[in-house]
Amino acid sequence: MSNIFFEKPILNSPYDYPTQHWELDETGQPTQKVVAARRQAEFITPIPKPKKRQAKDAQAELEIGHEVSSEEQQYHSAIINGVRAEVDKWRSIPNP
Repeated sequence: MSNIFFEKPILNSPYDYPTQHWELDETGQPTQKVVAARRQAEFITPIPKPKKRQAKDAQAELEIGHEVSSEEQQYHSAIINGVRAEVDKWRSIPNP
């Protein structure tokens, strides 16, 4: 089975406004779906799934909770998203 996410991970031009992104599930894994919007800034620590897992060799889950990022990183995400919103407002001003 092919994995489109890894075949073409970059969807946007570095010179244009980002118009789409790969959707990630709650664990940070790609869902193979493209979302037609800019992704919100957030700190995601994706953990790759093992290629093969046998029941007897199953590894115990690491008890780190749902959030891997720190409070400081979450604060930066709010600032980044705020700056992006202000830049979007600035871009929408007509250029004479």
